[in-house]
Amino acid sequence: MNDEYPVQLAVDYPDRDLNRVSVAFRIFAVIPIAIVLGSIGGYNGQSWDHDPERTSTVVIGGIGLLFLPPLLMILFRQKYPRWWFDWNLELLRFTNRVGIYVALMDDRYPSTDEQQSVRLDTPYPDAKNGLNRWLPLVKWLLAIPHYIVLAFLYLGALVVVILAWFAILFTGRYPRGMFDYVEGVIRWHNRVVGYAWILVTDDYPPFRLRP
Repeated sequence: MNDEYPVQLAVDYPDRDLNRVSVAFRIFAVIPIAIVLGSIGGYNGQSWDHDPERTSTVVIGGIGLLFLPPLLMILFRQKYPRWWFDWNLELLRFTNRVGIYVALMDDRYPSTDEQQSVRLDTPYPDAKNGLNRWLPLVKWLLAIPHYIVLAFLYLGALVVVILAWFAILFTGRYPRGMFDYVEGVIRWHNRVVGYAWILVTDDYPPFRLRP
C-alpha cells in the first residue's frame, strides 16, 4: 500500500481569532443545518394514491450514503456508476463540513455546496481493474478493529472539543495540538467510511491520525 492513502482529508487551521459568540452558542446554531443534513436520503414510505394498482415512494429523512447499490454493481457488473460516486463524495464532504463546524474548527456556517475549509478527496475507482469484486461483501467485517479504535478516539475527541470550547472563549484561538488531534480522528473516520461503506478503495485503512 502507498504511504498516501486514497481517501485524503485536510482541514485548514484557523490561524486567527475565532468568533467567540458563534462558538459559545454552537450547539444551537448548528440545529438548522443539522436538520437539512438529516433530511437527505433515506426512508421509503407509501404514497397517498386512491388507485390501489398504482404505487410510488416518498423519501423523507435519513443520511443517504449509498452502500448496497455500489456493492451489488461491483459484485455483479464490476462497475461503480459515476453519479453514485459523486453523490457519496459530495454528501460525505457536506457531512464533514457540518462535523467540522460542530467541532469548533471553523466558525463559518457550513455550506451545502462550497468546499470552505474542508478538503476531502478520493480518486474515482476503476471498479473493473482496481477493485476486487468479492471484497465489498466482507469489508464491513474487516473494518471491525477500526471501529473499536475509533470508539476510543471519538471519546478523546469529545473531551478535546470541550476543552477547546473553553480555550476559544478565553483566548479566541483553537490550540493547534488539539486541532490536529480532532482533524486526525475525522481523517481516520473518513478512511474507514471510504473503505468499508462507500467502497471506493480496496486499500486497508492505516492505523494513524496523520495524513
